Amino acid sequence: MKTGVVGRNIWPGWKTLSWLVGCAALAVAFAMGSQGNRAAAQSLAPTAPPTPTPAGPPAAASAPQMPAPVATAPTPAAAMDLAGIWQGTLPQPPPKGTRLVVKITKGSDGAYKGALYNADQGSAPLIFATVTMQGADVKMVSTNVTISGKMSADGKTIDASFGGGGPNSLPVSLARTLPDAAWPIPEPLKPMAADANPSFEVATIKPNNSGATQMQALVIRGRNFITRASSVQDLLSFAYNVQSKQIVNGPAWIGSDRFDIDAVPDAEGVPSSQQIRVMIQKLLADRFKLTFHHEQREMEAYVLEVGKSGPKMTVNESKGQLPGLGFGPGQGGITLRAMNANMGDLTGFLQVLVLDRPVVDRTGLTARYDIKCTFTPDESQFNGHPPRMPAAAGADGTAPADAAAAPSLYEAFQEQLGLKLTAEKTQVDVIVIDHVEKPSPN
Repeated sequence: MKTGVVGRNIWPGWKTLSWLVGCAALAVAFAMGSQGNRAAAQSLAPTAPPTPTPAGPPAAASAPQMPAPVATAPTPAAAMDLAGIWQGTLPQPPPKGTRLVVKITKGSDGAYKGALYNADQGSAPLIFATVTMQGADVKMVSTNVTISGKMSADGKTIDASFGGGGPNSLPVSLARTLPDAAWPIPEPLKPMAADANPSFEVATIKPNNSGATQMQALVIRGRNFITRASSVQDLLSFAYNVQSKQIVNGPAWIGSDRFDIDAVPDAEGVPSSQQIRVMIQKLLADRFKLTFHHEQREMEAYVLEVGKSGPKMTVNESKGQLPGLGFGPGQGGITLRAMNANMGDLTGFLQVLVLDRPVVDRTGLTARYDIKCTFTPDESQFNGHPPRMPAAAGADGTAPADAAAAPSLYEAFQEQLGLKLTAEKTQVDVIVIDHVEKPSPN
């Protein structure tokens, strides 16, 4: 494996971690990202080019000039019928933006169904839970993204917002398009062979001196692995699915020194979450000379269980193998958004970025879910530095100044997700570091 260390700061701090893929990633990224905390768009993507960008999306007036999509005038009878193919370009990430294709069908009962595709990369579509049209008002809603706007009088275009409206959304103009003029949808990248035991063939490590206090991104973009502002402690936490308190006997710099890493696997296809973990484990041993041993210790932890009312999350049917998780502005707090995430993904995310102790999954749930949960963080969470988010828009598209505070994380999980987080002492695996070195330039 070829490795290198280059010194240059890439992005300043922002509080979001993304394991995102395909259209799902794009949706999470832009829904979470606008204004200041962007998880740009993957492809496990969104997190801007490879991951997030520090600046929020440009205003509509400053959006990059994109070539107008090819549209065809509908017949007068079909002018106000929403069914068909619509396409347009989001102004992020610059300079080219992201090309979207929306395909809408109409059933015999008059109900619409719709799917969102990313025309710039192969990925599974995002399926809208509801697609409605009242007069000229159009709304397409999924758990983590909403496209809403107005159809023109001639039925040729929809001037819309991507994200739900208000200051946290991105503008997009969708044009009605005939099938033979629609942007082609790339074939999804094939997954890496399930029995592959990959390593990083090429890996570049760059010190990150942005001042970030948390990992800013960890994504797969196509086949490329990208992480920003990650400490050795962060990488250990993800690679071995442990919380920082489960990593002991290491020097202080493993939690304070941060790195940007770009790497390419030595096997073809998109790796699974477990294969990503294996490659990071090998990188830590090879580049950071990490050695350690395991111990079992009793420790304060959080236990995640299903509440009395049962789970309230939406099952994701995309069959994708990678999840997407991150944070965005929420009404009276911040919103945790996830796509295609199982309970292991959720507990790992919580213990790495949010909570101050390990999280043990006792839900017994095996499906993958789309999750949206708005809460107010307390001082023990996010290492005392919760994300600062712009106010979320209300139903009328404005950001109310007097919005009531969202519930605590624990109340929000029970009320909104049907999950219960409780504290208790339990036996957990602990990583005891025997040796670790800082990476040096080639």
